[in-house]
Amino acid sequence: MTTNWEIYALRYGRHDRPARENFMRTPDPHDAPMPIEYFIWLLRSEGREIVVDTGFSMETAAQRGRKLTRPVAEVLRRMDVDPARVRDVVVTHLHYDHAGNLGLFPAARFHLQDREMAFATGRHMCAGCLRHAFEVEDVVAMVRALYGGRVEFHDGDTEIAPGVTVHRVGGHTDGLQMVSATTARGRVVLASDALHFYANVEQDNPFPILFDLGAMAQGWRKAWRLADDDQSRVIPGHDPRVMLQFPLLPGSDGEVACLHLPPHAPASA
Repeated sequence: MTTNWEIYALRYGRHDRPARENFMRTPDPHDAPMPIEYFIWLLRSEGREIVVDTGFSMETAAQRGRKLTRPVAEVLRRMDVDPARVRDVVVTHLHYDHAGNLGLFPAARFHLQDREMAFATGRHMCAGCLRHAFEVEDVVAMVRALYGGRVEFHDGDTEIAPGVTVHRVGGHTDGLQMVSATTARGRVVLASDALHFYANVEQDNPFPILFDLGAMAQGWRKAWRLADDDQSRVIPGHDPRVMLQFPLLPGSDGEVACLHLPPHAPASA
């Protein structure tokens, strides 16, 4: 029997920036504004909840010049989710905007790829250009969770719940993983930072923070395969278009999109 999940994109932050900061190759000589938005995701089915990524804290927002529109704890509580009771949290990778706030989830088991922990604690962190997107305290918090018996490592593709799978793609970081889940409209792929924006794929122009360009390009292809080449079922990690294309949850003040429901228009519109 197929388990269908509801999937929600919960927006918690924003950073206004020019387009040149979102592409490896300068996309437009006029360099129009292209804001980046920050999300965590919530999966629900038959009384079970899975949180995907944990966002950044108010302190990190201030240090990095990001706008925290709502604290992550508040975002979840507005969805009737008590972070202290969440049992499963998938961390797609350990960058500051995906792996902060781990202390909000004292009962959770964290799902992480083997290679992401090795990457964040190994020789590559000797290079400041690779280390910059990590917050050391977030990485230390994950190590503490590991020693507390609360990290479940994955090596590649793994089913973590009926109908929910994680998929290592690398590229942006060495251990970046996507999450896919069955829904009433088919399998939806939370690509996280395998693609930040739809435009990264549309223009064949990657986001400039990366570890392995070849792996990133292959990750795009894997996301499309998992979604049966239905672009509307591949969800980028930071694109404001997500909130415009999918139905918004009533009562959410426009901050929660329902990804398990059909979009208003094709993703390339």
